[in-house]
Amino acid sequence: QVQLVESGGGLVLAGGSLTLSCTASESHFKSYSVGWFRQAPGKEREFVAAITWNGRNTIYAESAKDRFIISRDNSENTVYLQMNSLKPEDTALYSCAADLSQFREMVDTTRRLDYWGQGTQVTVSS
Repeated sequence: QVQLVESGGGLVLAGGSLTLSCTASESHFKSYSVGWFRQAPGKEREFVAAITWNGRNTIYAESAKDRFIISRDNSENTVYLQMNSLKPEDTALYSCAADLSQFREMVDTTRRLDYWGQGTQVTVSS
């Protein structure tokens, strides 16, 4: 079983930047597509960005496009989400998920994915 741990969350002022990390427990992680999702209290889970197993393709939600960058370093079993120009509406619990066969399907948050982390909180203040 692949275990995922997110880190890098915290409190940041609007307009600032933050980089999140999603680190897997073992090297088979390199075979998985990975997505970042977020959920604010009382709101449904929202897709943020996804990356293929080899990092060759990425997808961004419109809310993240041109502000966030997803990348991965398979030698470190880690996927990153660099967030720039943060806004208060970006405040949420950010979680990563990995799936062996799904990539573009990750934009549909009703789809079941193989593995999830516990999440890291991001709070953006004005």
